[in-house]
Amino acid sequence: MKLGAIVLSALATGASAFTPASVSHSSKTSLNSAAKAELEEIAKKCNPTIGFYDPLALADKDFWGMGNDATIAFLRQSEIKHGRIAMFAFVGYCVQSSFTLPWAQTLAGAPHPSADLVPEAQWDAVPLGAKWQIFAVISALELWDECGGGYLPHYTKGRKPGQYPSFKLFRDNVHPVLDLYDPFGFNKKMSEDKKEKRLIAEINNGRLAMLGIFGFLSADKVAGSVPALNGIAIPYSGDPMVPFEGQFSYLSNFS
Repeated sequence: MKLGAIVLSALATGASAFTPASVSHSSKTSLNSAAKAELEEIAKKCNPTIGFYDPLALADKDFWGMGNDATIAFLRQSEIKHGRIAMFAFVGYCVQSSFTLPWAQTLAGAPHPSADLVPEAQWDAVPLGAKWQIFAVISALELWDECGGGYLPHYTKGRKPGQYPSFKLFRDNVHPVLDLYDPFGFNKKMSEDKKEKRLIAEINNGRLAMLGIFGFLSADKVAGSVPALNGIAIPYSGDPMVPFEGQFSYLSNFS
């Protein structure tokens, strides 16, 4: 019952984030505002040589009638989130190519897929139940983000792009869990200038990681597609874009 109340509270807060509201703007150029002018300055800080590059004019769009500022906030949030996942993926790819955890992967005692396999094949070897558990956790984290943890506005309505909400509401009422960012509070006294520099670095690292992980996936799938990886890539015959290949498919119900 208590868990249900927490979830409903978070959902209510998340829903209210989509109601019409003004978006506050800071006079200082920072990642706290999603205005296009400030987005252009952020782009110059990320890459002074290229600067602001938007060939599809996405920064001028109005997605779903939210308004331009909200659209830019959505795009900023999306880029930061994908960059973070790509950094996880890139590091995971490199680590799993060298070694895997020594203990059993399942309660039945099955070991983790061998490091002799290419990472894509390692994922294919993960049991279906384990994959569903992974996707369930990802879905829960996404829901918590969309709901602002029950206390933050939606990222299209004023929340700083990339700011993941604390688990405090869940921790105080359901079960102890550490926050994803700065769980021990080491960065509480960090200056705003230092925070901004680190966020700029995170954006750049995320962009590079997105190129890096897709470089690996392309090189493994299509021989010679990434010349720099010709001596590293391991051929993979499966489909890296089909996470449940050979295990589960919605389309199989209609065949």
